[in-house]
Amino acid sequence: MNSLDKPLAGRRIIVTRAPEQAQEQIDTFARLGAEVILLPMVSFAPPEQWEEVDEQLRRLHLFDAILFLSQNAVCSILDRCAELGIEFWTLQATSRLIGAVGPATARALTERGIRVDYVAAKGTGESLARELGPRLAGRRVLVPRSDQGDERLRDALRQVRAEVTEVIAYRTREPAGVDSGVVALARRGEVDAIVFASASALRNFARAVGRTELVEISQGTSFVAIGATTAGAIRSAGARVPVEAEDPSPSGIAKALIDHFARPSVSARRA
Repeated sequence: MNSLDKPLAGRRIIVTRAPEQAQEQIDTFARLGAEVILLPMVSFAPPEQWEEVDEQLRRLHLFDAILFLSQNAVCSILDRCAELGIEFWTLQATSRLIGAVGPATARALTERGIRVDYVAAKGTGESLARELGPRLAGRRVLVPRSDQGDERLRDALRQVRAEVTEVIAYRTREPAGVDSGVVALARRGEVDAIVFASASALRNFARAVGRTELVEISQGTSFVAIGATTAGAIRSAGARVPVEAEDPSPSGIAKALIDHFARPSVSARRA
């Protein structure tokens, strides 16, 4: 039986994030008693060409705000600034606004010595844009993003008449390899939950197991979606998504899992 301080005890959970992003999530679940298995379903690469990024980085002083949507965007932009000899931190002496999509992204900035002026309350790019809307009306905004980012943040910014410049700061790719042993556990229904942080992770997992088997796995294993976009991708694939974590932080995902497993029809599923 699960103890009060180990509410995920006896649960086996697969985390599909890239290794460099997964540790805090893994540690949080483990502290709550879960057996956590890493199965990376995405990897990251630099943009194919740096020219567009470099052009905008040399024009940083012309932007009123810079919005970071991921830790990857932070690392890519700040590393590139260092390579170009651009002192990003000097923007802090101006009135430019630095926004972050969530606590992990904000922490990636502060660890590099960058002050964060605003962190989205709901942890999504669209929320960040809507929450900052009045402050960004008519302003020039730079958004470093993945090549597979969606359009909703840009559209939300343009609704408040912000002048938006997006640059591809990194590319999201399939993992170099997939652990067949972990996939076999999922196929046999020997895990309680699989956590998907992005639509890309879901699509790559579907390629690894096959679309038909993806649907079958979701019947006996709880798919956890971080955010509405990921949940929509899972449903579009025909799979069930009984857990949708609105709070994308590791503690928020853990709470969603704990609440889910506390339901009588779910808690008795595994012996």
